Amino acid sequence: MIDVEGIVISDSPYKETSKLIKIITREYGIISLLAKGCRTLKSDLRCVTTKLTYGQFHIIYKESGLSTLISVDIKNNLKNIKKDISKISYVSFILDLTEQVMKQNENEEIFDLLMNAVLKIDENYDAAIITSILELKYLDYLGVMPIIDGCSVCGSTKSIATLSSIRGGYICNNCLSNDKIVDEKTIKLIRMFYYVDIYKITNIEISDKIKKEINDFIDDYYDRYTGLYLKSKIFLKNLNKLS
Repeated sequence: MIDVEGIVISDSPYKETSKLIKIITREYGIISLLAKGCRTLKSDLRCVTTKLTYGQFHIIYKESGLSTLISVDIKNNLKNIKKDISKISYVSFILDLTEQVMKQNENEEIFDLLMNAVLKIDENYDAAIITSILELKYLDYLGVMPIIDGCSVCGSTKSIATLSSIRGGYICNNCLSNDKIVDEKTIKLIRMFYYVDIYKITNIEISDKIKKEINDFIDDYYDRYTGLYLKSKIFLKNLNKLS
């Protein structure tokens, strides 16, 4: 019997009255749980076994195989996320992304990064910016972090001219060839995004142009170097096109 902080990333029906749910945790990574009888009207588990439930989970834990959910104490109901389709889409994507990252790296810091990002989005910080920050930080845990402390070609820290996913990071003026030029703010913010503590963010205001340049770089970098293709990302892109 253990108590563990976690967030539900998926839920599916199991037999007539139960569910199988997956939660992401700090200490145990991804845990699959059987929630017995949770689909009955009188079950105490009925409202705490849906995606985005964030709380303290009391479970009978099995290291291999299916664990059993006993009860959940809600830590934060994430009400601002749950009433906004855009926020739901961003958080659904970062939950999917975190699951894939955790399959390759079980570092406990990943859970803290995830929850700090989710809570900032629930506090109505710009979901697109918070998501970009998290995506950039995750590249480190995937082992394919772009070079942002100097030129990716020669190593120079002076006269950085642009940012290139093809060439793996910053490009200085001396190494510049046919690379697309991005705004100076984009260059600076990419580095800031990597080093910033999400928990300590108090204000973020970035123009749509800069947000797009940052997002385009991160999307292209993921496509080139991670091999991760998530349906939730495609849905998010389509949603943003509509809006």
